[in-house]
Order: sequence, then C-alpha cells, then structure tokens
Amino acid sequence: MTSARDRRLYAWENRVVAPLDRSEVPFERMQAIVDHVWAAEGLKWPPRVRARKASRATLATGSRLAIEAPASLPSWVLLHEIAHALTSTAEGAGDGHGPDFVGTYVRLLVRHCRMDRAMLEETLAADGIRWNPEARPAFVDGA
Repeated sequence: MTSARDRRLYAWENRVVAPLDRSEVPFERMQAIVDHVWAAEGLKWPPRVRARKASRATLATGSRLAIEAPASLPSWVLLHEIAHALTSTAEGAGDGHGPDFVGTYVRLLVRHCRMDRAMLEETLAADGIRWNPEARPAFVDGA
C-alpha cells in the first residue's frame, strides 16, 4: 500500500528530479555505479544488483543487501534505490521514504547528478516533504 508520504515523494521526483536527469543506466553498468556511490560514501560491501522484471507497481527495489532492477533505469531511480540500501539494515529495518531516506537521497542527487541542493530543499519544503540533511547510513556505528 502506498502511503500519502510515498505519493508526495513520488510526485516530487516526477516533477522536480526526473526532468533534470534523463540519463538511463543499462543493467550491465548498474553494479559499477552502485560500487562507485558506495565507495564515495566511504563504505565497503555494497549491495548486489540483481535482475528484476519491471512491473507496473514497482520499477525497482533497494535494500541493504540487494538492488533489484530491470534491463535499464533512469540514473535518479538507481540513486533512489541506493538511498534505500543506505537507510536500511541487513535485517530489513529502514526509514522507508522518511526524513533519513530523503536526506540521503538529496545528498546522492547533489553529489552524483550535480543537482542544486538549494533548489531541492526549496521544492521539498514547498511539497511538505520532511528530510534530514544530516542523515547517514543506518548500519554504520555512530550514525
């Protein structure tokens, strides 16, 4: 079931993020990108990318251990799933689309898609989406 918080985030992504990043990542390149983002966060042992058939309900999924994706994804969707991986634990606990997830996602968009942080902050506030600018990976001691 999709919550109101999820719907607000997805609407924001479609209105703000998607038009700014039209790049597509083929499945064969996804693991390299996940590995790069993980290393840029100062982390070891990134999640594995696994094949997934696209469905109408869910394009891709991300958790601490795996990102499941179809034959290609927009790069911002891959970053969305990496943000899920960063904000969940191997046991499955996570922030969903909460403030820590959004804070992590914004950091990834700024760092890897070169999006303007101030613009992202402004549009998130305008859409009533809470976020934590200090969010860190859920599974790192002291985070």
